[in-house]
Amino acid sequence: MEVSFLQRTLDCLSSRSLKLQTEEAAPVAVTALQRYMCEQAEGQQLDSYSYDVTVTDGVCRAKCFVHPSLNHLVHTNILRTGVDIYITQGSFVYNERRLGHGFICIEKLRCAVGGSAVLPLIKDVGSLPMLVKHGMERSVVLQSDVPLQVSRKHYLSLWNNDDPEGDIWTSGCPPSDTVLDVSKITLLRSLESCFRNAWKPLPLLVKIIHKSRLRYYGKFGLKIDYPFQAYFEVADQSGTMSLVLWNELCPEFYQRLNVGTVLYLQNYTLKQSYSNRSHPQMDHHRLKTFSSIEICLNPRNPASVITVVSPKSVLPQWGLPEVSYQFITRSELENVSNNSACDVIGLVTFVGRVERVKSKGNKGPEKYWTYRWIHAVDGTSGHPFILEVFSSSQPEIFSRICPMTYLVCTQMRVCQVQNSLPYLTSSCETETFITGYHKGQPYVSDPKVKSFIQWTKTLKDNVVLQKTAVGGQYCYPRPPQKCTQSLSDPSAQAPLIAAADLKRELETLQYREHKRLAIQGQITAVRYMKSPKTTEPQQTQENESTGVLQVPDVSTDVREQAVSDTHNDPSTAEQTSEASSTSPSVEEISASRRKRGIPTREAKRTSLTRGSVPAKRRAGLETTVQEEKDSDSESEEAHNVEGSDVLSWESSSWLEQQQEVKEHLCQGALYQDSISRRFTFDEKDVLLQWGNLQPTRWAPEQTTDTIPPVVCQGYYQVTILGINMQIAIDAAFFPVVSSDEPRAVGLPQDPHGNTMLSCLSSGFLCPLSDTANHSETTLPEPEDVLETACELEDMHVVCFLDLCHLGGDKVEVLINKMYRVTDDEVQQN
Repeated sequence: MEVSFLQRTLDCLSSRSLKLQTEEAAPVAVTALQRYMCEQAEGQQLDSYSYDVTVTDGVCRAKCFVHPSLNHLVHTNILRTGVDIYITQGSFVYNERRLGHGFICIEKLRCAVGGSAVLPLIKDVGSLPMLVKHGMERSVVLQSDVPLQVSRKHYLSLWNNDDPEGDIWTSGCPPSDTVLDVSKITLLRSLESCFRNAWKPLPLLVKIIHKSRLRYYGKFGLKIDYPFQAYFEVADQSGTMSLVLWNELCPEFYQRLNVGTVLYLQNYTLKQSYSNRSHPQMDHHRLKTFSSIEICLNPRNPASVITVVSPKSVLPQWGLPEVSYQFITRSELENVSNNSACDVIGLVTFVGRVERVKSKGNKGPEKYWTYRWIHAVDGTSGHPFILEVFSSSQPEIFSRICPMTYLVCTQMRVCQVQNSLPYLTSSCETETFITGYHKGQPYVSDPKVKSFIQWTKTLKDNVVLQKTAVGGQYCYPRPPQKCTQSLSDPSAQAPLIAAADLKRELETLQYREHKRLAIQGQITAVRYMKSPKTTEPQQTQENESTGVLQVPDVSTDVREQAVSDTHNDPSTAEQTSEASSTSPSVEEISASRRKRGIPTREAKRTSLTRGSVPAKRRAGLETTVQEEKDSDSESEEAHNVEGSDVLSWESSSWLEQQQEVKEHLCQGALYQDSISRRFTFDEKDVLLQWGNLQPTRWAPEQTTDTIPPVVCQGYYQVTILGINMQIAIDAAFFPVVSSDEPRAVGLPQDPHGNTMLSCLSSGFLCPLSDTANHSETTLPEPEDVLETACELEDMHVVCFLDLCHLGGDKVEVLINKMYRVTDDEVQQN
């Protein structure tokens, strides 16, 4: 019988010693990584959440607690499902307040390079026995889908707090066929008088017409096992009213209560409405809205009785209203007022990667929203719907959205954009549906839905596929042509921050978290790079003897965190910065293009130094082949850039300025993950996996296939020197070159001279090529663009940067737009 490494490890954690440290660990594969609100401990809390990890050695499984000092490995997606790890230090922790409960705590680990060597050898991971210490065989916690810290009763979704997660969430239960006594029911219009007079209300018979996403309101010190809440709008013949599902009723009923579901409610309570929440727009229902009170369904005191009525049992004489929608076509969108709600249906042509954004103004534990950008067409316009779709507590749908599917989004809010195309964003009441989920939905009989379906019958898949794309960096809308916002306002689209704060933002960015920030200074160097990075993330060096990525062992001691000095923001409260649309053309400046800066074209093997290094070692961007051979001792801090031809420009003062630079943040690479690619049905599964977030649980269908590198016409690496000349940062500039790119949709395309300044200001090369219509367009050569870079010498600029953590050590820093700040337009306080 095969010996289990995990069993040996547990045996070593005997009553004589509850700690184990070894450098001869065998690999174990991560099959599950689960998150929950942590128990509040004395002293400083490292994180708001704790993590349980399930690992297997191929013989058995073990659920272990991840020590909080290792949480950063989860935040950066280094510790993730589907990879092998080596446990080098651990301990066994007994629960002192409960008999027969304890668990393994992982205190130090190493992560292996590449895919798992353990998982391919296992036929059925779920059939492997769960390892339990002798004497704890009856522990329900160790055998169930609940956290190891017994004060918590449920897990949260790994990357947000909105999605149901775990076995406690029930769905698909058949509705009741119980014969209902509807002779003694009350109408919604009568509830207000019941509330005023403290009468006990009679049962209700209502239909759900809107459903909100799930809300988790857990926080430290809250003595509620299942702190969840969900709002519904329900209606009967007299009008509509809000209904709230509370606490443990959410896991039991949330996924069973859908738009169109009929409910028979007993033992509910009434309370005054909570005013500080969003409401769906319901004018199209033409029903009276009772907004002063709301219906509460509670698990106790009193325990509400919820009966889901079978559709075949619903009788016309009950007078329940039909669910109504307000679908619009793409051709109608421009005429819809800003912030109006509408429903849309379209054929998906582009799906962006899933990203996260930190919730603003959240007073409790930090939480993130997850979202993705989508383009969908309906045949009524030459432009697609541009959709910013947030997770709507429908993870099985949100993760399966892909090109060529029919997408329905309800209760989307219209965002009109000046001088550009409008887009739609989710509301709290938005629901999404894709092909495979439309059957039985009330909207299938809507005239505009039927018209859309008829249009799709005229399409040919092979033609539409040529216009599809998935993944890559995408953000909409682009910053305005003139920046008149108060950049010092933290709520601005891109708040202006100090260079030192930018460093801190980069260091604290978490997996797939997106931020847009602005920084002021000057551009001191530009390099043209032929290809994006394809190297795997390198958190640290690879050990040649073990083939292991050496993630530094993290001790359980509290580590001191060096905090950079905070630089005060400039006193300028509002600046008017202008994107140069009047830059001289290439021809106009060709006579003086080498007057102040000379672009160089040298065939050299180049090394870029990563991290914080002395300024003297940043004195030159290029090193010769011989110099590189002599720099083996520095290979730990360097990586090679693919392609040997280097085109570059440096300002005349950059060499001298580098002597004063304290830190150079070298994040200016373009990654394969930054570039969208064509969708194909053959690659559907791997493309879906590539665009989604790392899953909580490993599944056999979780492919280890890699996506072939996408063809890239090159990008520019731009060095921005902060205005106080203490910190510099490299950022990638990846101009739009084709009208086929998703980023070209809604992009203002005013003609410009293809100077470095005008390209950075506009975001594209002029004119855009159009491969779909086989138009012949000659794009400017990189050397021609760089020859105009001397125009940037000593220019005061504001750069809008898009940051996104791609996992591991990959942090995407892209220049979205550059503004030239002119002295006569700077407004002082």
